[in-house]
Amino acid sequence: MAGRIEDYALIGDCETAALVCNDGSIDWLCWPRFDSAACFAALLGNANNGRWQIAPAVASSSRYQCRVQRRYLHDTLILETEFTTSDGSAAVLIDFMPLRQERLSSHLVRLVVGKRGTVQMRTELIVRFGYGGWVPWVTAERHRRAFGDRGTGRDGAPHAGRASRRGAHDGRRFRRFGRTAGALRLNLWAIAPADSGAGGRRRRAAVDKGVLAVVGSSRRAAGHPNGIVTRSLITLKALTYAPTGGIVAAPTTSLPERLGGERNWDYRFCWLRDATLTLLALMNAGYYDEAQAWRDWLLRAAAGSPAELQIMYGIAGERWLAEREVPWLSGYEGSKPVRIGNAAADQLQLDVYGEVIDALHHARVGGLQRLDAALDFGLALLAHLETVWRNPDEGLWEVRGGRRHFTYSKVMAWVAFDRAIKDVEMFGLDGPDRTMAPHPRGNS
Repeated sequence: MAGRIEDYALIGDCETAALVCNDGSIDWLCWPRFDSAACFAALLGNANNGRWQIAPAVASSSRYQCRVQRRYLHDTLILETEFTTSDGSAAVLIDFMPLRQERLSSHLVRLVVGKRGTVQMRTELIVRFGYGGWVPWVTAERHRRAFGDRGTGRDGAPHAGRASRRGAHDGRRFRRFGRTAGALRLNLWAIAPADSGAGGRRRRAAVDKGVLAVVGSSRRAAGHPNGIVTRSLITLKALTYAPTGGIVAAPTTSLPERLGGERNWDYRFCWLRDATLTLLALMNAGYYDEAQAWRDWLLRAAAGSPAELQIMYGIAGERWLAEREVPWLSGYEGSKPVRIGNAAADQLQLDVYGEVIDALHHARVGGLQRLDAALDFGLALLAHLETVWRNPDEGLWEVRGGRRHFTYSKVMAWVAFDRAIKDVEMFGLDGPDRTMAPHPRGNS
């Protein structure tokens, strides 16, 4: 059974992310991208759907009843989980995913460090491809095991993975060990086709020898020296897909709006609305590199007719996000169905126009380098919005029962024209200086 949502912590490498429960189990990981098929999917099913747990050994003796403390190391995504047994012995589990250097493979590192006394630990690795649906093909390579999907590439599953030490032939691997002073390192790789062969082995060796790089920053949000806002910004940064600048709404799919309910959606995509709000938070804290990357991603993803603007795109700008169900997963707390993809990508949500124009406006206020393409894009959106803002839409709540008139949609249409006027007045941009913005009440 999966843990409580509040018991999970996030680690990632700005290309994908994993959820680590406070019992030392990684119950969710899509590799090698946020939107790839999960190889650990216990979050939406059970342990047999894939997980990797490292924790004190289960035993009847009270010696192994322990308390758990968790923390991130400074301003990073290095997660430390400290297990303390009833006799005072303690061991620390350190989890992180190094940022990828020169397109290196995704790399998951778990360290077990003895702090005091002796703690008997256990590790159980259960690899399942295709959202927990397929047992991998396991082959031996010296003292390692390689987990492959038989080369079929089903449903975006990772091409191959590697785990240190020995594994079982059904993709399971179990081991007990004692931890005193010192550290034990366990690694898992997701290898892309381009990383195969001798070149791939050299690149994997470079990871071990390289300097640890994790998501984090020495900058702290002004007025918040205790780091609360900084920690929130690091989490937002971790949801950024570094190769393109796209920002996912969440690293998971099908966590329910209500336990046992059916409103379980896939959020591993880039909503223009959510990304805009994230962008504003980052800019307000002085993170303008992220703002520029997002703007560039937006201009690439949304290129084309303004009438075909989608409310969301894939992390690399994909438009086709077809929705389907995964019947072999029982869902979080029995909340079914589990969905992959999101049919809301085809909806009309008029507020998105306002949020995009607002984001571009604040980017200019923040001093981002001017791009003629951004100006042309904004003017094209406004010209189209002028013709459709009175229409009903699916709105902010993404209703699936037919289009309606929503106040929020009309207000955000007004915001789009208001920010355009401000751009003309404040920055001398080309555009009519007496643009008539629609009143938010309109004909709704």
